[in-house]
Amino acid sequence: MRIALTGADGFTGGHFVEAARRAGHDIIELRSDLTDGVRLAAETRSLEADAVVHLAAISFVGHQNDRAFYDVNLFGTMNLLDALVNTHRPFKRILLASSANVYGNSPHSPIVESQAPEPVNHYAMSKLAMELMAPARFPDLPLVIARPFNYTGPGQAKDFVIPKLVQHFRRRARTVTLGNLHVQREYNDVRFVCDSYLRLIENGPKEGVYNVCTGITYDFNAVLSMLGEITGHDVDVHVDPMLVRANEVHRLCGDPSRLKQAIGDVPAPPLEDTLRWMLAA
Repeated sequence: MRIALTGADGFTGGHFVEAARRAGHDIIELRSDLTDGVRLAAETRSLEADAVVHLAAISFVGHQNDRAFYDVNLFGTMNLLDALVNTHRPFKRILLASSANVYGNSPHSPIVESQAPEPVNHYAMSKLAMELMAPARFPDLPLVIARPFNYTGPGQAKDFVIPKLVQHFRRRARTVTLGNLHVQREYNDVRFVCDSYLRLIENGPKEGVYNVCTGITYDFNAVLSMLGEITGHDVDVHVDPMLVRANEVHRLCGDPSRLKQAIGDVPAPPLEDTLRWMLAA
């Protein structure tokens, strides 16, 4: 299959390219700035792809420019889909990567796809706006929306907490500064996420919304303990109130039932294996 990909240079994109090529697919990397609709249209005019995976986005919740979330994640996606429609190609599937952050501080756990979204930050709001815009404006496109829960792996930016912790343990730092130690997240392996995306475009449904998750969560204390056991090193933790977000999502745990029903069981490396991989990278 020929897969057109946005965000190939990003953390997830790099791992997705490797996974897709291992599976025998050809990758066509789309390079135009999402906010430049004219260039996107020119780049995709002669696009010969069977499927599209849209990963390019501003994904760090703490990004300082709130407007940029919407310029890229919402209007950039609209530019891309406009360009794809105008190719008049019969795409097999178009996968849009959203985020489990759209659920916000849901009182339900694990969260199913039918749970009403309640985003609490601009990143999540921009992703939900993208989700609502895409099928409403482009009803004839075969759109699959993936809502990945937190995931990590080698190459993820140090702005994210797991790479930050791995870096501290790798260089055997004495202290690390964190925010709320008690938030609970899934910390899935990027390989699991990429393999799930591949299955969704290979043999999955032609449309719908799917949690990409395992339903297994950890708090930071558990991650610190795991890293300590792996490295034989302990780090003193300092909690900085400035790093505790007022609109923090306290627990984010997904129900993978719908995903499994659609694409079967996808192997998910345990967190310990992911951390060892990151420490050795």
